[in-house]
Amino acid sequence: MKKAWMHEDWAIVVLGGLIILLALSGLVIPVPVYSWKNGGELVSTVLSVTNLTYIGKQLLIVTPVAALAAALTGKPVKNTILVFLVIFIITQVALVLAGNSIMKELNLEAVIFSLALGLIIGNCFKLPEWFREVLNAELYVKIGLVLLGCSVIFSDVMKAGGLGLVQALVVVLSVWYFAFWLCRKMKVDDDLTMMISSAVSICGVSAAIATSGAIKGDSKKLSYVISMVLVTAVPMMIFMPVIANYFHFPERVTGAWLGGSIDTSGAVVASGSLVGEEALKISTIVKFSQNVLLGIAAFAISVYWTYSKSTATGSKEKPTLRLIWQRFPKFILGFIGASLLFSFVVTPEVNASVKNGLKSLQGLWFGLAFTSIGLETRFADLFKNNSRKPLWAFLIAQLFNVIITLIIAFILFR
Repeated sequence: MKKAWMHEDWAIVVLGGLIILLALSGLVIPVPVYSWKNGGELVSTVLSVTNLTYIGKQLLIVTPVAALAAALTGKPVKNTILVFLVIFIITQVALVLAGNSIMKELNLEAVIFSLALGLIIGNCFKLPEWFREVLNAELYVKIGLVLLGCSVIFSDVMKAGGLGLVQALVVVLSVWYFAFWLCRKMKVDDDLTMMISSAVSICGVSAAIATSGAIKGDSKKLSYVISMVLVTAVPMMIFMPVIANYFHFPERVTGAWLGGSIDTSGAVVASGSLVGEEALKISTIVKFSQNVLLGIAAFAISVYWTYSKSTATGSKEKPTLRLIWQRFPKFILGFIGASLLFSFVVTPEVNASVKNGLKSLQGLWFGLAFTSIGLETRFADLFKNNSRKPLWAFLIAQLFNVIITLIIAFILFR
C-alpha cells in the first residue's frame, strides 16, 4: 500500500466525471449485445468478432479507470490490473448467462449471476491474500452510481406529477423509521441497523452503500446487506406482478407499488414489464423519485450519525459542520452533479447519443462490483448465529414496506 493521493469518494467523483466528460466530448462507448436464444445465436451474435471487439473496447475504457483509481487511493496498481482482468472475465460470463432468453423470461438480472459466480469461485477456491486485498466492490458500484445519475432526469420524474415524489417521501420516512425501530428492538448492531433501514426504505443497494459511506461502515456488513437485497429482489419481482394480476389491481397502482417496494432499478423495470406499459412507466418514475432522494438521505444520515455518536460516547467534540462534511459520502455529489448536468445542461439530442453507452458502462460497473462482492464473501459469514437477527429484521421490514407501499399506492394512484 502506498500513500493515497485523495480520498476514495473524491476519486470516484473524479473518475465518474471523467467517463461522462469523455462521452460528452465524442468518445463512442460501444454497446455489446448479450441477448441469445440458442447455441447458434450465441455464436453468431454474442461471440461474433464484432461483438467481441465491442467488449474489448469497453475493457480498454474501464481498465485504465480501475488502475487510476488504485493509483489515486494508494493501492498496488499491478495487482489491481491483474485482479480486474479476472473480475472482468467472470462478469462477462455473467452477462452472457443473463442474456439467454429463458433467463430473461425469469427476470434474472446480470448482477444476480455476477454475485452467484463470485460466491461459487470465492468459496470453492482459496484465493491468495494479495488477490483479496485489491478487491474493491464499493469503488466499482459507486462509479456505477455516479453514471446512474445521468439517467435520473428531473423532468421525467415530474411527468408523474407530484404523486411520485409524495409517495417516495411517505414510504421512505415511514419504512425507514419502522426498520430502524425494529432493528433496535431486535438488538441489531448500529452499522447494520442504519444500512438495513436505508436499503429497505430508499433504493436498496445504492442506499446501503451511501449509508455505509456516511457512517464509515464495515465493508463485510455492507456485503451482507447487499446480498440480502439481491436475494429478496428476485422473488419480489416475480410474485408481486402475479399478485397484482390475480387481484386485478389497476395498472397505475401496481406500477407505484412495484416502484416503491422493489429495491433494484433493473428488477423494477422487469416486474413492471410483466404487468403493462402504464405500470412500467409509473414504476420507473416512482423508482426515479426515490433515487432523487438518495443524496438528501445520505446527508440526513451523516448529520444524524454524527450527533448520535457524539452523544452516545459523551464526546466533547461538537458535531460541527466540518465533522458532518467529513462523514458525508462525497460520491453522492457525483451522482447529484450528473443528474443536474443531464437534467438542465445536456441537450436531448446529445443525451440520446450518449445515454446507451453510459448505461451499458453503468451496468458493467455494477456487474464488476457484484462479482467482487461474491469473491470476497464467505458463505460461513452469511450464516453465523449473529447474522440471523439482521436477516429477520430485514425480511420483516421488507414485508412492512410491501404492505405500506401498496396502501399508499391505492390512496394516491387509484
